[in-house]
Amino acid sequence: MTYTPRSDFVHVMQSRGFLADCTDMQSLDEALLVPGQTAYIGFDATAKSLHVGSLIQIMMLRWFQKTGHKPITLMGGGTTKVGDPSFRADERPLLGPEQIDANIAGIKQVFSAYIDYDSGAQMLNNAEWLDDLNYLDFLRDIGRHFSINRMLSFESVKSRLDREQSLSFLEFNYMILQAYDFMELNRRYGCILQMGGSDQWGNIVNGIDLTRRVIQKEVFGLTSPLLETSDGKKMGKSQSGAVWLNAEMLSPYEFWQFWRNTTDADVGRFLKLYTELPLDECDRLGALQGSEINEAKAHLATEVTTLLHGSEAAAAAAETAREVFEKGGVGDDLPTLTLSADDVGDGISIVQLIVKSGLAASGKEAKRLIAEGGAKMNDVPLTEAGTMIDALTLSEPIKLSAGKKRHALVQIG
Repeated sequence: MTYTPRSDFVHVMQSRGFLADCTDMQSLDEALLVPGQTAYIGFDATAKSLHVGSLIQIMMLRWFQKTGHKPITLMGGGTTKVGDPSFRADERPLLGPEQIDANIAGIKQVFSAYIDYDSGAQMLNNAEWLDDLNYLDFLRDIGRHFSINRMLSFESVKSRLDREQSLSFLEFNYMILQAYDFMELNRRYGCILQMGGSDQWGNIVNGIDLTRRVIQKEVFGLTSPLLETSDGKKMGKSQSGAVWLNAEMLSPYEFWQFWRNTTDADVGRFLKLYTELPLDECDRLGALQGSEINEAKAHLATEVTTLLHGSEAAAAAAETAREVFEKGGVGDDLPTLTLSADDVGDGISIVQLIVKSGLAASGKEAKRLIAEGGAKMNDVPLTEAGTMIDALTLSEPIKLSAGKKRHALVQIG
């Protein structure tokens, strides 16, 4: 039987495809009928930018605010020092405090595009309360509420142990710290809901249980599906690597192009998850066929890029795409590799240029691309992997292409 939600937020989660599971749907739905409730999602600072794989959680926080509530973006300045073992094959590399702070500074740039921190939303850092914990007091007051038997039964831990892969004591403490975060946020800010990907279910349930045991408060958990594209690829990855959200790590054009390359079967679903277009419009665009679906993909790309990078960057990316694909030009917003005269010297191989421009991950891949007829220079197919490019050729920017959809400029600065 399908549950019919009463609150706007639960309705959005259910109707747009965000909802994987909830600990108590009816009670949460009733609680969210009261405006100004607080929910959080945690983000560990393992890199200087989040990637597209985190965008579904960011959109959940955005919708939470748009439906009248107060989201908390929790930066994992403390938990990053331990590392989340959920569904990982090995232990995360440990980062020092300076690197963690630098990563948090980079990640913060993204959130202001989606969330209004002047209207009740907050950005917090769990190092504020985790860094000063007394270990013996923590073991006595908090650790005693956790059952090792139960923790071992969680799928994120069980799958690691079933593969006979090591799980360190340090990592095992992560779920206790995350549970403590939830309780502390409820105690300090009245937070009633933790959200996250479905891989966080066990950690969220621990936080709910701990909050009930220690401070006798009812809180809730809600998870989103771990998204894969219709062809089975993990969301957030492209042929050239992670699809970063920070503009200095991935240009707005490359970000736009990632969405433009969405497979036909995913267009409607992605419009619901990653844009704010009305549901009927998402369904209409997603149902288009033939050449018309390409217009829907461009619409998806522009809408998603506008939310992150602004309307001007999105329009520039769309115009560059038209220049490249419709007019055979190079546009103004293509990824650009700028070399010095010393880099080029007496000549640089076309294979090196393809790798340096990010169109191939290795020389071997670049050579295979050329051999299969997928590499072009200024729209002319490349046939010889040994081709050398001299400084005179680069006196004007050249356009390199890998297949029909990925392009880059190369020039001497």
